[in-house]
Amino acid sequence: MTSILGLALPQEYGYVVIATAGTFFLSFWHGARIGSFRKAAGIGYPKAYADSSDLSTAEPEKKKAMYLFNCAQRAHSNYLENQPSFSIAMLVAGIQYPIATSVMGAGWLVSRVIYAVGYTREDKTKGEGRLYGAPFWLFQLGVFGLTAWTGIKMVL
Repeated sequence: MTSILGLALPQEYGYVVIATAGTFFLSFWHGARIGSFRKAAGIGYPKAYADSSDLSTAEPEKKKAMYLFNCAQRAHSNYLENQPSFSIAMLVAGIQYPIATSVMGAGWLVSRVIYAVGYTREDKTKGEGRLYGAPFWLFQLGVFGLTAWTGIKMVL
């Protein structure tokens, strides 16, 4: 057991903290990655997406770049929609189940990279390449379940 601020935590909780820190670095990676897509699309700041007026006047090659920029932005947005609750759930579930939580956290991180890269595959249309990373949902639901079970065990 390790004690932090008077809270006794299993020694393996460090793995949970490392996996949680991984979510912060992955968010940074998403943001940095978008820069190259933004440049290729010619979409200036502060515009978040290429809109229909941009796409309607663009040449086919530029239109493809704008589409991929939008896909990269959407992958990042989806990440930002899920990361806070997943990180908090890992920190809670890891108190009782540090190894299972950190393994699911690692699986979630890998799946999120596959999701982002798949979303921006040039050979896929409508962003369906993101589906290769869909297992993140299973890891996320698993950690949510462990979080709920941790709470249940605390009150029983």
